[in-house]
Amino acid sequence: MSLKERVIEDMKNAMRARETARLGAIRLLLAAIKQREVDERIQLDDVAVIGVIDKMLKQRKDSIEQYQKAKRQDLVDAEQFEVSVLTAYMPQALSSAEVEAIVTAAVAESGAKAIQDMSKVMALAKPKLAGRADMGEVSKLVRAKLAG
Repeated sequence: MSLKERVIEDMKNAMRARETARLGAIRLLLAAIKQREVDERIQLDDVAVIGVIDKMLKQRKDSIEQYQKAKRQDLVDAEQFEVSVLTAYMPQALSSAEVEAIVTAAVAESGAKAIQDMSKVMALAKPKLAGRADMGEVSKLVRAKLAG
């Protein structure tokens, strides 16, 4: 079962169980997936769906920060619930040692020697790490390896 099919099944289950908050979060995810499919005129595979979920998680985390600054705990709670629903669809996160091993292998495979070769390393590492590691942290790690 593909990730998209799993999301659709979970939506049906949430409807049957009358879990309105969970249903709302899942519908937002499906809307984002369908929007991207329509915009790009493609059927999204699991990797692309994970990319959509990752983007939505970043948006939710930014919103949580803003709501905390505004002292709106009700909105923070709602966003955190959506984060918990979305996180359930993400693959298991890699440990920092696993991320470092993949980055080291990508540096060796690409033959990168300097910061200018960073895009080559990221091109090799990103498919293996997408949705399983924070790409901002991966970028910092690649930069550190190439600088040192």
